[in-house]
Amino acid sequence: MDIDSARLARRGGPLALAEALRASRADTLAIAAIFEAAGNDAAARQSVLVPLHEDANPPLWELGHIGWFQSWWIGRNSQRARGADADPEAPRRAALAANGIDADTLYDSGRVAHASRWQLPLPDAAATRADLALQLEETLALLAAMGPSAHEDRSLYFHRLVLLHEDMHHEAALYLAQSLGIAIDAARWQPVAPGAAGSVLAFDASALQLGSQDAGFAFDNELAGHEVTVAACCIDSRAVRWADYLPFIEAGGYNDEGWWSLAGRRWLNSQPAFSQGAPERLPRYLRRAGSGWQQRRWNRWLPLDTTMPASHLTHFEAEAWCAWAGRRLPSEAEWERAAAERPRDFYWGEVWEWTSSPFAPYPDFKAHPYRDYSAPWFDGRPVLRGASFMTQPRLRDLRYRNYFTAGRNDVCAGFRSCAV
Repeated sequence: MDIDSARLARRGGPLALAEALRASRADTLAIAAIFEAAGNDAAARQSVLVPLHEDANPPLWELGHIGWFQSWWIGRNSQRARGADADPEAPRRAALAANGIDADTLYDSGRVAHASRWQLPLPDAAATRADLALQLEETLALLAAMGPSAHEDRSLYFHRLVLLHEDMHHEAALYLAQSLGIAIDAARWQPVAPGAAGSVLAFDASALQLGSQDAGFAFDNELAGHEVTVAACCIDSRAVRWADYLPFIEAGGYNDEGWWSLAGRRWLNSQPAFSQGAPERLPRYLRRAGSGWQQRRWNRWLPLDTTMPASHLTHFEAEAWCAWAGRRLPSEAEWERAAAERPRDFYWGEVWEWTSSPFAPYPDFKAHPYRDYSAPWFDGRPVLRGASFMTQPRLRDLRYRNYFTAGRNDVCAGFRSCAV
């Protein structure tokens, strides 16, 4: 795992940030080109490649949004030097997209209704790339003006935010490519070979400083760092493998509602493939192949490697397996304690991992200027910890709190378990 790039993204100075911003943009443009090649160049064809769905955005809209977000928080933000104390409502200069339309009416995710993004008069891909180049040029110029030795966290806050925001959208684009069966051939975005078999790690009850305490960048939901008491537990050193999960399927776990929570049953019975007479209920991207199993990776069905972590599972599936196996999901405090205190033994980064903790503010939470990042989602959805093989290394921080609704299975997510 590339811990250094994650540390530099949150604590590095202007030179490191400039290099990372260029690298992130190169990845953004590379995957955008893959979608364009798949037939998504013209806005009019977006609904053909990517039908309207609550868990996706049109790739061309995503591309424009990334550049708009960077410009909104840096080039157009007169209070960028104040960092997390900036007023998000401070006046900004107008911004026109390449087609002459107010860019705020096209790309502001907090104000542009999700369903409308398929009908917006977006600039074409070439014009959008031109906008992105100008926006990045301004971002890098403002960063360079600080001087190479600048390390004040306040002044670098928004450059770090837009970097990690772009990296998040890159991972979301990979989820979309997987769901559409679009080939991603780069070796960087393939699952790593499985490591040694997992074990169980035992912890006594102890105090833990949960959340971020260090200097550098932190998302608002990681703050404020505070002490909690974590009970004794035995937690898996690795995420649950397919070899452990398949027996639940073979035992009829998807047909026995006794293993599922009430919300899990509702999800299970709402799935189209499950409610239309399909031969059996299975996790997403998994199918039987004769006497064995196959898993779809990007655009190909491959023999299932049962030593790999079970993936593209919902929170409901993770809970059901735990009920069947006599196990439970860890809390995020248990997960963070294990990752922080036993880094050599606690392996993470293969799949995002569901926890039993609801996404909620830490004590003394204060929303940062990007108000839409955390506070609107403190609605009980579960926290995920870790990272996946689709995650940019810069995002891989053991205190990073991811959060999706419990029924999402497009995310490369699995889980580990604890003894009851």
